[in-house]
Amino acid sequence: MSGTDTIPGDIEAQLQQVLSDGDGVALANLLDPLPLSDALRELLNLPVELRSAALSLLPPELAAELVEEAPNALAVDLVESMVTEQAAEVIEELDSDVQADVIGELEDADAEAILARMDPEDAADVRRLVEYDDDVAGGLMVAEAFTFFETDTVGKVLRRFADEEFDLERYRGLHPYVLDANDAPIGVVSLRGLLSTRRSARLTDIMVPPITVPASLPLEELEDLFDEHPFLGLPVVEADGHLVGVISRSAVDEALRERAESTSLKRQGVFGDELRSMPLPLRARRRLQWLSANIVLNVIAASVIAAYEETLAAVIALAVFLPMVSDMSGCSGNQAVAVSMRELSLGLVRPIDAMRVWIREVSVGVINGFVLGLLIGVVAWLWKGNPFLGLVIGGALGLNTIIAVSIGGVLPLALKRIGQDPAVASGPLLTTITDMAGFFLVLSLATAMMPLLV
Repeated sequence: MSGTDTIPGDIEAQLQQVLSDGDGVALANLLDPLPLSDALRELLNLPVELRSAALSLLPPELAAELVEEAPNALAVDLVESMVTEQAAEVIEELDSDVQADVIGELEDADAEAILARMDPEDAADVRRLVEYDDDVAGGLMVAEAFTFFETDTVGKVLRRFADEEFDLERYRGLHPYVLDANDAPIGVVSLRGLLSTRRSARLTDIMVPPITVPASLPLEELEDLFDEHPFLGLPVVEADGHLVGVISRSAVDEALRERAESTSLKRQGVFGDELRSMPLPLRARRRLQWLSANIVLNVIAASVIAAYEETLAAVIALAVFLPMVSDMSGCSGNQAVAVSMRELSLGLVRPIDAMRVWIREVSVGVINGFVLGLLIGVVAWLWKGNPFLGLVIGGALGLNTIIAVSIGGVLPLALKRIGQDPAVASGPLLTTITDMAGFFLVLSLATAMMPLLV
């Protein structure tokens, strides 16, 4: 697709017209000049039944570009909306890693029906890639590797470059790997070396030993590896050394970005690749799962206030400071959660390190709690003219800050230990606990010092 930024103002009407005419050529001519993101947006603005018709009319190459541009959940929906034969043609045009992502999310029967219509070798690659977890080298790699054997010469490589049927872009600019008789990578050859060496020379004369990556290597270690080395890609091998694919730097960067985005969305109660083009009942159900749980947690927090109604009625100024204490403590706790989530993702801490994390967070909490408590205590004193009110509010905030950072630091590790997703549960639980603790500290301290506050 071209990079033009011009989108015809009546493109929606044109789409409707060409779809009603069933004119695939006109449809391709309409969408192809647009940037992929704009073409996908126009496709999603169509009713669901027309999206399927549009994809079926488009050439497989263009339909594959749109599927690859879409988030994974949407890509699966688009493929599912097509008849099996057309879906197989579109899947064939995708890179093997994208093929595996889409096929892996389909129903087993649908996936097998598509794979049965694909090239047997490509289908075998997809079946193999689907077996790997999404966040390891095997799940992020592409099966296409630019390979030669140790007995090959420089001339053979150059002749392959010159072959009109050869598609260098398929290998994403990665260097050729040299394999032994067991298909294990024993060397990598630079393109510069190929062009500056006599054609009769063997590849073993100019290759250098490769850095290989186990298929089971997790994303965090892949990130470290690419940080240490300037390579665009690395060969991926099984336990026996057999080459199974290539992991690229861009694939690792994309996986890290998607993980960070997913974690951020989960903490806000948005699960999966939610898009507004998805069915309304599905979107509402996904959001309600999180919101309903929060209702229960907020009722628990509100029950603390209900237990101290008399104190709150006698010292109405407390109502002004209750949300300040809970909010400031929650902010401190969320900072601790963020650090623990980051260290968990990097593999720097594990659930077994909970005590060490707690001690370090308490140290921060004592310092920050003292400073924040002092500041808000002075504000409460000056605002209401009562130093004892400032002592209650400042003391409550200081203590609640210590509680918040302690829990915020340890909670993700505890959730990880019991097999729960820390990104989903940490926020709501922390908010409820800091609210309850904050309300309790303010109101219980106020009750104890009631004669000095009224």
